[in-house]
Amino acid sequence: MAGATLAAQPAHAYVELMAGQTARPLQGRFNNVPVLHSNQPEEVLGPGILVNTAPGSAITAETNQSLANATYTFNGEFGLHVHHKYNPQDTSRMGYGGVRRGELTLATILINPSDSPVTLRFEQGAVRNSFEAPYLPNYLMGVKPLGPRPWNTGPGDATAIQMLRRQLDRRLTDAVVIPPRSRLVLFSTQLPAKGIANGLLRGRSDGPFQMAVVAAQDPRSDADIVAVLDQGRLAPGRIYLSRLAEIQNRTVFSRVAGVSIGDAYQAELNHDLAQGPLHVPLTSTNRHNFGTGEIQVNPLASRMLDSSLDNVGTYGVRFDLDFGLRGSGPYELVFSHPTANGRTFTAFRGSIGIETDEGYREVHVGMRSGESLPIATLNLQPGQNNRLKVSLVYPADATPGHLLSVVPASQLAQLQQRQRQLEVARAEAVAARRARPAAAPPAIATGQEGGAAQRPAPAPRRAVARPANAAPAAPAVPASRPVPRPRPPQLMPAWIQPLPPMPLINRSLGAPDGVVMGVAPASLAPVRMSQLLMERYQQAVDDQQVFMKGLMGR
Repeated sequence: MAGATLAAQPAHAYVELMAGQTARPLQGRFNNVPVLHSNQPEEVLGPGILVNTAPGSAITAETNQSLANATYTFNGEFGLHVHHKYNPQDTSRMGYGGVRRGELTLATILINPSDSPVTLRFEQGAVRNSFEAPYLPNYLMGVKPLGPRPWNTGPGDATAIQMLRRQLDRRLTDAVVIPPRSRLVLFSTQLPAKGIANGLLRGRSDGPFQMAVVAAQDPRSDADIVAVLDQGRLAPGRIYLSRLAEIQNRTVFSRVAGVSIGDAYQAELNHDLAQGPLHVPLTSTNRHNFGTGEIQVNPLASRMLDSSLDNVGTYGVRFDLDFGLRGSGPYELVFSHPTANGRTFTAFRGSIGIETDEGYREVHVGMRSGESLPIATLNLQPGQNNRLKVSLVYPADATPGHLLSVVPASQLAQLQQRQRQLEVARAEAVAARRARPAAAPPAIATGQEGGAAQRPAPAPRRAVARPANAAPAAPAVPASRPVPRPRPPQLMPAWIQPLPPMPLINRSLGAPDGVVMGVAPASLAPVRMSQLLMERYQQAVDDQQVFMKGLMGR
């Protein structure tokens, strides 16, 4: 199925890099390979069935209601994606006080409903948990070359790299035979409390079969794992059972528990950079399609009742984009994620393959929301079609809705300069605020001559003789009513006080008139310099807001 395309509409998300420019839809296609996704509930609280494609139903732990299975029979090419976390309800299994953490066994079961044996052959895939492939989030942000061994950025990235390289992990069998009318465990992995596991597989069968994913607590054999299936109870943790109406009207997105159609998306596009930079959506969604109206989300053929309506995360889906570029000189290939309501989070931890006429390379990308990161420099030759191929297996724990761009190096440099100026202004403002000592609390007037003394406790009032020319005393404040503090001016810290006129500020974030950068004239008091820094920071924020509003067309 092709990625859905809606009528052109204003972009609900923006990327600063494409200010004043537009994005082109890729108009690519998903293939027809069915994939079982087991990602709902993402956080599993205890043992039970997670998803089952055999006919039937199972009982929920939360409501004791019966939920129909995500019924589907595979035959031929197929895929599997499993991604779950373990957060035990039983706190004794959390490992507090030096006690060993409890484990949950995550397993996939193959089911042969026919009277003939069925052989499955596996082409590529891997299974990892977060203790085999731990997260190192701070160390691996930005763009780094990827060598033969993947970086440790979680099990989702570790398995996606195997799929990107079309490799089958040596710990997995390349073929298995399911006897007639029987079930067997394909793989299992132990998941300690607070751990995460991810599995991606692609294969082919010579007959019909079904799959189920279960969580077993301390099983002693494969028979104990299959017994979980026979008990007919769903694993606890299905937090979306109370939000079914919101799932149906698409006001919330659940995770996926069902069978999607499509494990690969392909697109081809030619572009003449003399007509302007190239921007295309990659893993676009209804919320983030950059004004193209293109939604690169594949449908579900079957689903659990509390699953999302389609494969909105596209976890495990392979994207292969082929470009023919006409241009001359250096350009930058840039990967971006939109700014979403000002929130900052890790939007992507994964690996990308880049192929040009100069060869093939892979990079690891750690990206926060709102960032635009250059992932390759393209040296385009004039008068010819320059080939570019970008490949990505979308990893779990990423947030879809990215933008891929080919822009002149000068355009990226201008963006980076603006971002550095904003960061410098923000850092200077924070440093100035920390350097200024806290002001003493305001004194309370007592009515005594010359007196602005603060009383520790109310005392009986008595008459005080006052000279005739003395200023009238301030009214006494009742002890039961606190003195209200003045409201700070908008967008300015409360400790900044009104000041006399100051030197004009260079609005390009330079120095004030007559001031050498980094050197304050003796006439400027510390408070005045703090005011200066805050005005510079405020101007940078204002400029950024104006820029963003222009980008949004408002």
